[in-house]
Amino acid sequence: MYDVVVVGGGPSGATAAHDLATAGLRVALLDKAGRIKPCGGAIPPRLIEDYEIPDDQIVARITTARMISPTGRAVDIPIENGFVGMVDRDPFDEFLRKRAADAGAERVTGTFLRILRGDATAVLYRDKATGEERHLPTRLVIGADGARSNVARGEVPGGDKIPYVIAYHEIIRSPGKTEGYDPLRCDVIYDGAISPDFYGWVFPHGDQASVGMGTGVNGVDLKKATAALRVSAGLDGCETLRREGAPIPLEPLRRWDNGRDVLLAGDAAGVVAPSSGEGIYYAMTGGRVAATAAQAALASGRARDLRIARKLFMKEHKTVFRVLRTMQNAYYKSDERRERFVSLCHDVDVQRLTFEAYMNKRLVRARPMAHMRIGAKNVAHLLGLVPRTYA
Repeated sequence: MYDVVVVGGGPSGATAAHDLATAGLRVALLDKAGRIKPCGGAIPPRLIEDYEIPDDQIVARITTARMISPTGRAVDIPIENGFVGMVDRDPFDEFLRKRAADAGAERVTGTFLRILRGDATAVLYRDKATGEERHLPTRLVIGADGARSNVARGEVPGGDKIPYVIAYHEIIRSPGKTEGYDPLRCDVIYDGAISPDFYGWVFPHGDQASVGMGTGVNGVDLKKATAALRVSAGLDGCETLRREGAPIPLEPLRRWDNGRDVLLAGDAAGVVAPSSGEGIYYAMTGGRVAATAAQAALASGRARDLRIARKLFMKEHKTVFRVLRTMQNAYYKSDERRERFVSLCHDVDVQRLTFEAYMNKRLVRARPMAHMRIGAKNVAHLLGLVPRTYA
């Protein structure tokens, strides 16, 4: 009998399993293996510090972000007093799973099928090595199995209705520094020809790079859009190492537990930041609060303590998510709006507060006058009172 079975071995599930095992609980980490999630791989300094990520997992340290408008106008934003760390999800996720195992979690390789209930609760899965159906008896289940979570769909109200965009990227061999590519710079492309409702990206990963885009609009040819992005970035001649696609959730679920014995975490709970699509930090934070709530519920015997996970997460991040959602709704509607958004990025107040908030994962409140100036400029841009060439 396990105390907790964690379904899904990505950053969220591996973090939950690690924290639970470290606390002395008996934990199984069920992962189907062989799956690399498409991801730009950006992580902030706060994640590196909070989760003790070693230097050898950081494949690049980005010091500049370039915003590119539909007309090709570029705004370079220096990242002051910090950097954006980049990881390769294949070795990074495995590092997290191994760390969980080293803490005492038992790794199980297979595909989740469903939750069985009778005298006791158990997770039914198909063993990858033998193909046989096996089960893991448990007191609680944490579903950290992605945006189209089978755990959420079968167990949590609303778990089958999570909104998402489809992200697609290609991992290419880095060309080194060229006229259009800088291994120390992330490029974010706001262009309706690449994505009608999200954005495209070029993110360096050391000797590799991630080039991709996301969209929630049906009928968009993701591979064609990414090919066009590679041409515009001068990367069409680079060797393609792998291609990956997956759904990225856009909104936290209203409920993360079934009121009994199941709790969601990470993408399964919908915790990806609107506007930016940033997910690794929020996934790991979701895994940590899920572990906290699971420990509370097991200690008290009260299923309602599972609600602690969502309460803890939203208490810290609700405002940031709301601001980012408002920004996405305001600026991603058309190329005219995207052009004005990139113009707004010229502003030094916007640049500094944006990356301070990114690196620290909270809104910066120490500069009230800067916030007032940004608010006024934001309204002016949205109303078209400022020329698009504003700098």
